[in-house]
Amino acid sequence: MTSAFVFPGQGSQSIGMGHELAAAFPAAREVFQEVDEALGQALFRLMTHGSEAELNLTENTQPAIMAVSLAVVRVLAGGGFDLAAKGRFVAGHSLGEYSALAAAGALGIADAARLLKLRGQAMQRAVPVGVGAMAALLGVDFEQATAIAGEAAEHEICAAANDNAPGQVVVSGHKAAVERAVALAAAQGARKSVILPVSAPFHCQLMQPAADAMRRALDEQALTEPAPELVANVTAEAVRDPGTIKDLLVRQVTGTVRWRESVLYMKDKGVDTLVEIGNGKVLAGLARRIDKDLQSVSLGTPQDIETFSNSL
Repeated sequence: MTSAFVFPGQGSQSIGMGHELAAAFPAAREVFQEVDEALGQALFRLMTHGSEAELNLTENTQPAIMAVSLAVVRVLAGGGFDLAAKGRFVAGHSLGEYSALAAAGALGIADAARLLKLRGQAMQRAVPVGVGAMAALLGVDFEQATAIAGEAAEHEICAAANDNAPGQVVVSGHKAAVERAVALAAAQGARKSVILPVSAPFHCQLMQPAADAMRRALDEQALTEPAPELVANVTAEAVRDPGTIKDLLVRQVTGTVRWRESVLYMKDKGVDTLVEIGNGKVLAGLARRIDKDLQSVSLGTPQDIETFSNSL
């Protein structure tokens, strides 16, 4: 088995996330406490007993999803599982890149939490509520979605933001332009097109102020080489150099998340199993759509971890 470890992004959150892990494993509780202390916030309480509306604020969602992923990593490490030795690559969907870097030893958990809190705040501030939107175009390939976004822009911004899987592409930009893209996709035979319930138009040029904020923050952040290598969202290729990774993290804020290509790149390099680490099973589901020959495993609960550990 040649594995890559992948880490989920926004949309994988749910109230109660992390509760079972904390109840079962002291190592998981330590991670949640470390994140709370880094942020000066009772984030774990919000994750487990807060309101959906509060958890869905992107400044809370991003560090929360990372915290669950890294709690699982810490539990695995406590059981003797060496991710660096077992993995060919790490990769993360959008904010999941920070989880991947922390899991690969390039970034501390506390630093990752602070960077993601700042990233979420900067993304929310970049565009006033109601100005932007995102929509999922289903049954449309990436090239067609890119053409639709270009036609829909009409002197506004509209871009293909997430190439998630064959037939699942997300567009992002000005609200009216995204609505035009939805109509164009329907006219061109899309199976379904739906405006997403998000608070900002991520991964398009409207996020440039957030990219600038992340550049300033990352310029001051120590980063070491990840082991395993990171497959970056914006290039869909492996990278190890810390300076290059910082630049790619900045570009990622406004750039396309090339997830489909990233998964195919890892398979082309010999990966046969994707291990999703964190809340939910979104990335495992995408993997099955990208390449049916890829095996996928999701590790987010104590039962998942026990089953995985017993299989080794």
